[in-house]
Amino acid sequence: MEKEFTELLYQNQGIVHKICSLYFNNRVDKEDYKQELIIQLWKAFPSFNKQSKFSTWMYRVCLNASIDILRKEKSQPKFVKIDKHSIEATAESNPDKNQNKEKLYQVINGLSEIDKAIITLYLDEFSYKEIAGIVGISESNTGVKINRIKSLILKSIENGK
Repeated sequence: MEKEFTELLYQNQGIVHKICSLYFNNRVDKEDYKQELIIQLWKAFPSFNKQSKFSTWMYRVCLNASIDILRKEKSQPKFVKIDKHSIEATAESNPDKNQNKEKLYQVINGLSEIDKAIITLYLDEFSYKEIAGIVGISESNTGVKINRIKSLILKSIENGK
């Protein structure tokens, strides 16, 4: 079971990275949350019944875990330490070739948790039916939400936000 989990996780590791990039802002936090999501995946792995693709199941677990983490964080007071090193690292990590991706991530990060999940799955080319199953809404509602989210993202990028 451990070997199977490790292989599947390795094949789909981009999902964990993507969700952490969209849901968690701080670079240090992202690493902690990646580990937390992997732990949650491991704990939930026995419930993976192979009725859906592993990536679909993995998205569901990671998105739910991320939303739970954010809910818990909102109830906790937050203290942020800013130092010169972290400011310099942030400035260096935004070369021109990644600016469009960063803009998109910033806009997506401003969305609600459910909209963030929907557009992330859409960008990963999941079908409306798969997205609906993961998020827990109807397929037609998924289509409506995707169109609204895309319009909102385009407006935000055009306005330079």
